[in-house]
Amino acid sequence: MTGRSATTATARRPVQAAAAVVAAVFLLVGVLGFIPGITSHYEHLSFAGHHSGALLLGVFEVSVLHNIVHLLFGVAGLLLARSPGAARGYLVLGGFVYLLLWIYGLAIDQNSGANFVPVNSADNWLHLGLGVGMIALGWGLTAVERRREDRAA
Repeated sequence: MTGRSATTATARRPVQAAAAVVAAVFLLVGVLGFIPGITSHYEHLSFAGHHSGALLLGVFEVSVLHNIVHLLFGVAGLLLARSPGAARGYLVLGGFVYLLLWIYGLAIDQNSGANFVPVNSADNWLHLGLGVGMIALGWGLTAVERRREDRAA
């Protein structure tokens, strides 16, 4: 026996809580992308592509596809937040996906058909911040917890 009580063994870990919060934010953003007023130029919301003129909070380009991806990413995060390993994977792998999106956004011509998500400069900066932040949460919270467990052992 490791000395942990049943309550401690089943308690939600910090990495799980962080994954759940990140997932909830993605769900919220996905829903807000469909609300006129919060999404300006809502009448220009298209399914996908750089022609979608809708702007979430008046800043971030969105489309129906973009909003659906946020919703799916949020649902996946809530499901994966059930276990510490899956929560860490969600944060770290999701962070790498956002870093790839950042690089993609920098590499493409934002007025071309390659901008199917769509993204703009504000999205690019957000993707960089999300990528770094999610990876830091996933790695950092599990590293801190491992150190605590090592000291307790």
